[in-house]
Amino acid sequence: MDKSTLLQNKPYPGSLTVVGTGIKAGQITPDALSCIERADKVLFIVTDIITSLWIQKINATAEDLAVFYQPTDDRQIVYLKMVERILSCVRKGLSVCVVAYGHPGVFAFPLHESIRRARLEGFKARMLPGVSSEDCLFADLNIDPGSRGCQSFEATDFLVYRRKFDPTSSLILWQIAIIGDLGYNPPWRENCARLGLDALVEYLEQFYDASHTTIIYQASQYPFCDPIIQRVPLGRLPEAHVTPISTLYVPPKAQATPCREMLTRLSIPFPPR
Repeated sequence: MDKSTLLQNKPYPGSLTVVGTGIKAGQITPDALSCIERADKVLFIVTDIITSLWIQKINATAEDLAVFYQPTDDRQIVYLKMVERILSCVRKGLSVCVVAYGHPGVFAFPLHESIRRARLEGFKARMLPGVSSEDCLFADLNIDPGSRGCQSFEATDFLVYRRKFDPTSSLILWQIAIIGDLGYNPPWRENCARLGLDALVEYLEQFYDASHTTIIYQASQYPFCDPIIQRVPLGRLPEAHVTPISTLYVPPKAQATPCREMLTRLSIPFPPR
């Protein structure tokens, strides 16, 4: 018997919908809000108590997945525990809605993994888009990623794998304050973050001058607060104030040189000298 037949025989086949709250109040989509309201079971992982209370008010079944964060556990272990809790609810035949901060598909391994496994088990699973920190960054810094291109990496991954990138395009590096930290180890300490920033600066200075201006960015979580924007020379980055949700934006250092052969092939006129 195939999975579709098994599902038809279930009296209450479960389903999974993953939604995002956006970065601050008012950014949640009507579609996502409707899913939270109508779900048989809501699980959530957000960054502030106000959003937590708001979700619980909307749906009384709401359960905080942050309980799985334990200082002794590797981050991957924490994520897998979350996945199992999500799927356990789906397997009970419930309509499950998982709510995450920002865009639910950005830096969200347990949510992608939950969808993947739910589908493998024959359940209906989907993700709805939300406003991410990157969306806020483009707006707050007045950046058009289409003008010169944009590259985005998690900072530890960027360093460990020596990711290839183009300095003539924008560069966004996430989680710069927890470089090398693969666990969940509160309380976070700024002096520990400097060790990772030292390594990041050493690597980036192979491509940019130490005087190249970078931006440490933190999106505003509340309508009455401004985003945090610090402009810092690359070489002074380890001295700057960062938080666990700080993002680094590195502007292009120069205009790229067009390929004349490709311009000719595409019948595009040569740009003026």
